[in-house]
Amino acid sequence: MLIAAGCQSGDSVTRNVPDKSTQITESELRAYCPNVALREGTSAFSTFEKGGDGDPSKVIYQASLSQATRACTYEGGTMTIKAAVAGRIVPGPVGKAGTVSMPIRVAVVRGGDVLYSQLHQHQVSVTDTAAATQFVFTDPAINIPQPEQRDIMIYIGFDEGPPSR
Repeated sequence: MLIAAGCQSGDSVTRNVPDKSTQITESELRAYCPNVALREGTSAFSTFEKGGDGDPSKVIYQASLSQATRACTYEGGTMTIKAAVAGRIVPGPVGKAGTVSMPIRVAVVRGGDVLYSQLHQHQVSVTDTAAATQFVFTDPAINIPQPEQRDIMIYIGFDEGPPSR
C-alpha cells in the first residue's frame, strides 16, 4: 500500500531511458540468427592416464557440454556470430588439480558446405578434484557472408580431430 502511495505522490521520478545508440530496432529483432546445436556424439569427452584408454579406473577427467546459444549482428554484408556453450568437468579416479585443455570445435554449415570451422583448445582450471567444475566457452568472432536464405546451422562439440576440416 505504501509503495502504491509513493508512486502516486507528486514526487518527480527519474527514468532510465537508453539513448538511441543502444536501442534495438525492429529489424534487428526480426533478423535471422542461425540455430545452434550440439552435434550428436560430441557432447562428452574423456581423458585417460597413458595406456589406460577405455579403463574407467584410469579416467583423469570427463567433460560434458549441455547448453549452447548464439547472438548475431549484421554489418556491411557480413554476419558476425558469437556462439557459446556451457559445460562441466568431472574429475575421474586419477584426476588432479590443474589446467585441463578441451578440444572444442565450432562449425557453421549450409547443407553440405562448411562456411566456418575452428578447433579451439579451451583451457579450464580445475582446483577441486572432489567436485565438478563448470565453464563457459565462447567463440566471439565467427564471420560469414550475410545469408540470403535461412538455411545455416551452427554446431559446437568436442573434437579430437585436426585443427581444420
